This record gives sequence, C-alpha cells and structure tokens, in this order.
Amino acid sequence: MATINFTSHLQRYLDCPPLTVSAATVHEALSEAFAGNVRLAGYILDDQQRLRKNVVIFVDGQQIQDRRHLSDRLGPNSEIYILQALSGG
Repeated sequence: MATINFTSHLQRYLDCPPLTVSAATVHEALSEAFAGNVRLAGYILDDQQRLRKNVVIFVDGQQIQDRRHLSDRLGPNSEIYILQALSGG
C-alpha cells in the first residue's frame, strides 16, 4: 500500500497525518485522502480539480508529470510526498 506524506506547513492548518492508501494512481490516492478530509482538497486542488500551481507532488523521489489528471502510476509500496511552496517577500 502507498503512503501519502503531507508537508508540515499543511499539517499546521489541517489534520493530515501520513496516510496509507490502496491506489494505483496519484488521483486515486488523493481521492481516498480527500474522502476522509474534505477541506484538504481545497489546499491541493484548484476549482478545475487540477493540482494547484503552488503544490508539487513527488512519488518515490520523482516529481509527477501529470498535474492535470494526476494519472502517474503508483507502485505497491510507493511513497507520496505533497509539498506546498511558500511565497512572500
């Protein structure tokens, strides 16, 4: 089963500890995570259900390629890291 890890920045605002999911794609993994935490979706996806510009996802150390459909494949023991870029000046 894949594990989703959320940046500590997100954990300051939401209850999103690491989560183990049974999924074949990033989209499926996120859908499972959002089912248990509806507010989390608003931090990660925009109104078109695409990955927000300031969010990046890594699977097994590689940045995902499909930011629109989130179709990147997962292995049976994949590690997913969801990071939110910080901005400001």
